[in-house]
Amino acid sequence: MDTFKALESYYNAYDENSRLSSRHGSIEFLTTVEYIKKYLKSGMKILEIGAGTGRYSHYFARLGYEVDAVELMPCNIELFNNNTEPSEKVTISQANATDLSDFSSDTYDITLLLGPMYHLFNHDDKISALSEAIRVTKKGGIIFSAYCSADASILQFGFIKGKINYLIDNKMLDPVTFKIHSEPKDIFELYTKSDIDSLMERFDVERLHFVGTDMAAHYLPDTIDNIDDKTFEIYFRYHMSICERPDMVGASNHILDIFMVS
Repeated sequence: MDTFKALESYYNAYDENSRLSSRHGSIEFLTTVEYIKKYLKSGMKILEIGAGTGRYSHYFARLGYEVDAVELMPCNIELFNNNTEPSEKVTISQANATDLSDFSSDTYDITLLLGPMYHLFNHDDKISALSEAIRVTKKGGIIFSAYCSADASILQFGFIKGKINYLIDNKMLDPVTFKIHSEPKDIFELYTKSDIDSLMERFDVERLHFVGTDMAAHYLPDTIDNIDDKTFEIYFRYHMSICERPDMVGASNHILDIFMVS
């Protein structure tokens, strides 16, 4: 099965539109927004590559920013358009993150690459997606690139859900090194920090933050979903205080690499 067909089958069946809507799911969204806002200034132009149904694009467009979005899956583009309000300065076009040839170089102040690296299995495609994101971003602009964590998947899918032997038997996990191997049929490519560092070493960029965007949220979904508002605020402050700690980031389901184009 090729990557596009695998993703099309997955996203046609999966409710991507509500993924970040639960209280525990909102941790990833709130954290990502918090970091974007650190660098966002009035009049800046945003590009979101792999925008999905537009949760981030619409959020920032509704704050008055001009946002261009790119998405590969037609089903997500349809939902993106359905979610668009008349006042938004937002566009959406279908394209692959590895080829943004319709977009000019040095154009955007903020570039969001929050989904594509989850679904790229070929090394050259990963480099192409990062290269394109860097090319369309202005010098001094900020890129937010998201990854799925290998160790969180081993812990949650492998041990908590009892699938560790399934992963080993299907050659998805080496039982000695615990290196994960994914193919397009598996939908998600998984990374360690060393994997991400290896990809980034060829680029002339400055890393600003390396963040676990959901950290313990997917280990404690019921707890987080059922706490009162005051306790949730305390939990989120705690989460923000630990989300860059090197000894903890690898346990997060989602990791955000934030860097400046030199």
